[in-house]
Amino acid sequence: MTALNGEDEVVELCRDLIRIDSINPGDNTGPGERAAAEYVAEKLAEVGLEPQILESDDRRANVVARIAGEDSSRDALLLHGHLDVVPFNAADWTHHPLSGEIADGCVWGRGAVDMKNMDAMILAVVRQRLSQGRRPPRDVVLAFTADEEAGGAYGAQWLSDKHPELFEGCTEAIGEVGGFSVSIDEARRLYLIETAEKGIAWMRLTAHGRAGHGSMLNTENAVTELAEAVGRIGRYEWPVRLTQTVKTFLAEVSGILDLELDPDDVEATVAKLGPLARMIGATLRNTANPTMLAGGYKANVIPQTATAHVDGRFLPGYEEEFFETIDELLGPNVTREFVYHDIAVETGFDGPLVRAMADALVAEDPGALAVPYTLSGGTDLKAFSQLGMRGFGFAPLRLPADLDFSGMFHGVDERVPVDSLQFGVRVLDRFLDGC
Repeated sequence: MTALNGEDEVVELCRDLIRIDSINPGDNTGPGERAAAEYVAEKLAEVGLEPQILESDDRRANVVARIAGEDSSRDALLLHGHLDVVPFNAADWTHHPLSGEIADGCVWGRGAVDMKNMDAMILAVVRQRLSQGRRPPRDVVLAFTADEEAGGAYGAQWLSDKHPELFEGCTEAIGEVGGFSVSIDEARRLYLIETAEKGIAWMRLTAHGRAGHGSMLNTENAVTELAEAVGRIGRYEWPVRLTQTVKTFLAEVSGILDLELDPDDVEATVAKLGPLARMIGATLRNTANPTMLAGGYKANVIPQTATAHVDGRFLPGYEEEFFETIDELLGPNVTREFVYHDIAVETGFDGPLVRAMADALVAEDPGALAVPYTLSGGTDLKAFSQLGMRGFGFAPLRLPADLDFSGMFHGVDERVPVDSLQFGVRVLDRFLDGC
């Protein structure tokens, strides 16, 4: 087999994946992930692996493969990425989001940030290593999943529920939304490694009242009840709750940046973090944001019911407190039900795998400073954690100081620098040697 160079391949792999339409509208429509899964499986088979394509529904395809390590008696490592992307309005973009265009030193398109970039890096480093006859120190399982953008019911959750045997021996997992750089100055960069995720509670609120004519007195107006509940939730100031990950992050960053950490006013410290303030600020407390309202069908008719949707996110260890507070804010005449509910997860920033990540980063960027952080959203890690895996977000990218990377998740003009992709391949290669 001809030896392959992952740095040479990664850009074209990323472009190819972006050009495959795998939009996930969230309602089990759309093109599905089958075409992307077939592409990934073909690239893995070319270097001697035996990938399985597993469909959870028509076109909703996942790919799983196992690489035998030098010592298969050791615990295995999972590398996972999702193949679906969120919808877009192409008219808003500088370059068409399915073009995979290269411009201004970047690969542009939907998935360039979330997360076909990491899919391409995994493929590139695996193809490079196997074509060179280099096995990892322990077994590595690869999973390219469907449906992450809608909660994973057809992807990671389905695989974990229906095919746990494919992940036999996996005790640690590496996935998305971590390992990217945030510049401190010309010489130093923070690399944020995700060690925790907030839980998810998307809720539908329903108020019941008495229907009637809009001109009449009505003390049981469902719209009024709902509006008051939504207002209470939307204006509620959730208390600061410092989880272990956030405490570690603040301690590390305060030392690096020489900031005085005021334990009585943590938000003042976070406000000094510049571009990081928005991301970290959302991990200091639970949140509940009203996102949708519906009620009534005619201006002069008081409806019997009205509904609203709320996007709730709770910190690890604070789920019970979150729901107790929500129920108090709802009041007696409004009920809630889940549209989607998933767990919070957290692990420590320690151990050999963390050292392997930090060492690999420093080897490629001597100014790298690895720090843990909490993701305010969620990933497939939630599903895999239920199989007993300790998970991290580690998709390593050295980024330009002026690139608002986190702001491009699900945004317009998603793009990733070419040299960042190549950096990621080098880091992942070193990481696999040390894992």
